[in-house]
Amino acid sequence: MGKVRVAGFAVSLDGFGAGSAQSLEHPLGHRGQELHNWFYPTRTFRSMIGQDGGTEGADDNFARTSMEGFGAFILGRNMFGLIRDEWPDVGWNGWWGDNPPYHAPTFILTHHAREPIVMEGGTTFHFVTEGIDAALHQAQQAAGDSDVKIGGGVSTVRQYLLAGAIDELHLVLSPVLLGDGESLFASIDLPKLGYRVTEAVPTEMATHIVLTR
Repeated sequence: MGKVRVAGFAVSLDGFGAGSAQSLEHPLGHRGQELHNWFYPTRTFRSMIGQDGGTEGADDNFARTSMEGFGAFILGRNMFGLIRDEWPDVGWNGWWGDNPPYHAPTFILTHHAREPIVMEGGTTFHFVTEGIDAALHQAQQAAGDSDVKIGGGVSTVRQYLLAGAIDELHLVLSPVLLGDGESLFASIDLPKLGYRVTEAVPTEMATHIVLTR
């Protein structure tokens, strides 16, 4: 069985992992896209959107490895879409179009059941109503010897942190002050949970921090 990891998760200087007031125009909340300014210029991101070129170096290396080696993903419902209650529109298949970037079984935490959705590129969305433990068990079964990525959002990462389920976190400290949004570590004592900093790599656009338990 592989590890359970968070990778490429961007956080503002004031501790927010997403902006407030998520909407169709702002999937990451107000100004949330600014957290990922380190990511957009990289060769990895440009390749994901079908473009050539892009920056290389540490940011690109971390961007690439943040999507490699995973046999399954877990996402909170907000990461999948804006719908909060029952699924009134079964035509909504996520933010990413027909070919999402996961290319592996992806488990969505929700209180409302829905049939799996098979997408292009190897991604199948599975909707789990039994909670975080059930989602992790299913993801680990699907991943086999590969790692499971806790992809977000903030609430989902916090739940798995407090459950002691995450082995490693790669955080990207972005030079941005959001002032408001979803706080990643509020009232969480990371040293008490057993985490320590094992890597810190500054770049022109951000600082990459790896925490290991």
